[in-house]
Amino acid sequence: MMRRNQLFAVAIALIGGTALSCSESFLDVTPEGVILETDLNSVQKTEDLIIAAYAGVSNTGWNFTWNSDYVWGSIRSDDAYKGGSGVADQGAINDLEQYHLVTPAVAGYQNNTWIGVYQAISRINLALLKLDGFTDDQYAITGLQQAKSVRQAELRFLRGHLMFILKRLFNYPVWIDHTVPQEETKNISNRQFTSDQLWDKIAEDFQYGVDHLPDAQQQVGRPNKWAAISYLAKTRLYQAYVQNDAHAVVSIDRAKLESVVSLTDQVIQSGKYSLVDNFGKKWTYGYENNSESIFAIQYSLDDGTTWGRVDFEHGLNYNMASAYGCCSFHHASQNLVNAFKTNPASGLPQFEHFNDAPMSAPGDFQAPNTVDPRLDHTIGVVSHPFKYDVDFVVQPSWSRTPAVYGYFLPMKEIQLQSSGAIRKGGAFFGSAQNWDILQYNDVLLMKAEALIELDRQEEARPIINHIRERAWASTAWTTYPAGHPQAGQGFSNYKLGLYDGSNLPWTKDNARLALRWERRLEFAMESPRFHDLVRWGIAAEVLNGYLQKEKALRPHLSSAVFTAGRDEYLPIPQAQIDLVDGLYEQNPGY
Repeated sequence: MMRRNQLFAVAIALIGGTALSCSESFLDVTPEGVILETDLNSVQKTEDLIIAAYAGVSNTGWNFTWNSDYVWGSIRSDDAYKGGSGVADQGAINDLEQYHLVTPAVAGYQNNTWIGVYQAISRINLALLKLDGFTDDQYAITGLQQAKSVRQAELRFLRGHLMFILKRLFNYPVWIDHTVPQEETKNISNRQFTSDQLWDKIAEDFQYGVDHLPDAQQQVGRPNKWAAISYLAKTRLYQAYVQNDAHAVVSIDRAKLESVVSLTDQVIQSGKYSLVDNFGKKWTYGYENNSESIFAIQYSLDDGTTWGRVDFEHGLNYNMASAYGCCSFHHASQNLVNAFKTNPASGLPQFEHFNDAPMSAPGDFQAPNTVDPRLDHTIGVVSHPFKYDVDFVVQPSWSRTPAVYGYFLPMKEIQLQSSGAIRKGGAFFGSAQNWDILQYNDVLLMKAEALIELDRQEEARPIINHIRERAWASTAWTTYPAGHPQAGQGFSNYKLGLYDGSNLPWTKDNARLALRWERRLEFAMESPRFHDLVRWGIAAEVLNGYLQKEKALRPHLSSAVFTAGRDEYLPIPQAQIDLVDGLYEQNPGY
């Protein structure tokens, strides 16, 4: 448990106690394992604190997760099921999948994430506080101009990232600035700012990064100016959809949308980023920090630490193949699989009729059906090669509980055993594959979305087509190679077309439909899907419609229901409310 006045617990642990005043006493001994505050008053020690702040951002695991959205944005959406051995296995995630079972009293994932994120923020705020004690001239680092402001900008970028996560999850998190004395933090309400003001506070951190970060960093993993611009655009896009107290979207702020267009244009016109030539490279070890990756959580193996700095956040999601053996979480929904179907004539999505007939048997992915190539980069399908290895073919036995969760396996977060990227910890697997937070494809689609909502949909069409062109060009890895009995054939029967303005009349409504479909397929199973639905104000409509049909296929969802005005956001953990004597205001409906 973490009391509100213990949000800076990491800071206190790092600083430790002050020495006793009796200098001649045998008690005046610096205890081992404790860093005194005076020991931090150097540039090198502050640099160490900043590295610790970076580490805190990625101090995640399978039951305290925030950088990955598979629990919060994928399983809570129409993209995925929980998976595992049954509904009781990691039951807190099952509660999220059912919506109505989520309560403030439930400990576990929500509370763990709240605590973990604020512990990470405490590291950031401590480092910012120490930086305030230096002049610009004192904080000199060889080869880095204006080092103090650059490091401040990095830290504020990290804080903005974490607060953005909390804002999407809880709507009204607690804003803690590094200038607030630790003893006063217990008196800060989670309603000290309105929702709009909270977005502005997050935006201020990213704006500081825009103003002070360099175009390029000497070390991989540190955010640059373009990362700050991208995250600021993302913040303004979310803020543009104005919600009332019942979480309904009541208006769209055109000025914010104009800002999104301007900001994304800066990134696009910089020439620093581009789409990689093959969609699969984005999720394959050996291709990290590519031209599409703007900011990523950096993972590693054999770096001198016990386990390596590996991604255990997805540790439950490896399937039951003998190469892995645990734990088969995060299965793709039948609805998502069907969404990859295309019109055999035009190659466009099937839109209204995509979910009429499920694709489930191996033959369903062949002619006369046609599918978007991104399917086989995203989902493990029985009889198809897994992660492009034609000698590693998905078997029905790889699914742990197919009678409950079906056979469709996650692939983006999984790495092949032969890749040399994975490490086993107990029953779970971690990977050295980076996890992208900001991607160039997202920047492009953010711009397209803003243009459509600004009634400039014709300008958005080539952007969406650019994304689709890359998808269509990404079949080399999903085609059987020479020497294979099926050489030259795709794992599925692919067909993907572009929007020419007439095959789908390019009205604002149709452009919006196309954009939202594109976001779903491009980011499937990563996934911002739930947050997109909430931002657009259509979560209840889409998710209850999804459940109506999915319940017939997946009985574990038989009682699931999404309640508008409640389920768009998680409850503030009751444990946190109790620790501040009820100071925090609970979200509506809980």
